[in-house]
Amino acid sequence: MAFIKEESEDVKIEETFTVKQEDLQEQTDRIKENEGRKEEEHHVKIEEKTHLQTNGILKRRDKNRFTCTQCGKSFGRKGYLKIHMMIHTGEKPFTCTHCGRSFDRSSSLNLHMRIHTGEKPFTCTQCGKSFNQSSHLNNHMKIHTGEKPFTCTQCGKIFNQLSYLNLHMRIHTGEKPFTCTQCGRSFNRSSSLNLHMRIHTGEKPFTCTQCGKSFNRSSHLNNHMKIHTGEKPFTCTQCGKSFSQSTYLNKHMRIHTGEKPFTCTQCEKSFNQSSSLNKHMKIHTGEKPFTCTQCGRSFNQSSHLYSHMNIHTGEKPFTCTLCGKSFSQSSSLNLHIMSHTGEKLYMSNHLV
Repeated sequence: MAFIKEESEDVKIEETFTVKQEDLQEQTDRIKENEGRKEEEHHVKIEEKTHLQTNGILKRRDKNRFTCTQCGKSFGRKGYLKIHMMIHTGEKPFTCTHCGRSFDRSSSLNLHMRIHTGEKPFTCTQCGKSFNQSSHLNNHMKIHTGEKPFTCTQCGKIFNQLSYLNLHMRIHTGEKPFTCTQCGRSFNRSSSLNLHMRIHTGEKPFTCTQCGKSFNRSSHLNNHMKIHTGEKPFTCTQCGKSFSQSTYLNKHMRIHTGEKPFTCTQCEKSFNQSSSLNKHMKIHTGEKPFTCTQCGRSFNQSSHLYSHMNIHTGEKPFTCTLCGKSFSQSSSLNLHIMSHTGEKLYMSNHLV
């Protein structure tokens, strides 16, 4: 019996130990589970915190971008947005005190002022020519380097500036965006329109210092000055005759080449000058716009009127070099000359 009792107590101790061991394992598992949950929660919190920080940075970045409400363009600085907005508002707060022209940027005004001050701080190292803007110097340098990176896709002509290519393209497109409000004539360049407007305004800002005659273009004044200087830089390679203008030489060359590019649509007669064709056309139209104020007789050419006026004034500007007799018209002198040369007598005898 003692043995059975002792065995029973050993069983109870073993059961108690087993229960306690099971409880310990369960507690250990729970601790591990809790630790795992806490670690997971910790990672979630870190992720949430990181996400919030990222969103905060993005929000701060968005707040640091200043966006134009008109076109949606964004800027990193508020000042840049303010400058940009002037494009939409048309505001030009910076005004030149010399000519009154206004600008949307102070930097643009500063560049403009160099026109009045004559300041040209950018100098070409090749030829010494100076410019008031660095971009102008950069464009100029392409003359020395021969660089022409802009090519016309229509004809292959190349240019050293994009602006020159854009102007050239209007030849192919026929675009003439600058229209005269007075007569409706259109031009492919604003500068051409500005020159044309002087015809309507009568403006002639270029005056000859020798005789006081004024011109609406500087090129016309330069050509005129050659009358006073006697300069004739354009020489015919065929006969050596010299001219003050290249256009006069080009017209003269047609005498040697026989070229007559101006043709009458009525009778197909051709001329080497457009002015000669215009005079000829009056024969077909019967137009006689030049009228004598003395007798009312009309002429189709001004030169014919001038000759006719000599009849009324008594002027005889055409003098025979052989006998000194004078005539009012060159045709009369030519007939008279025949009396000295015998040409008239020969013609009379030949007709008989």
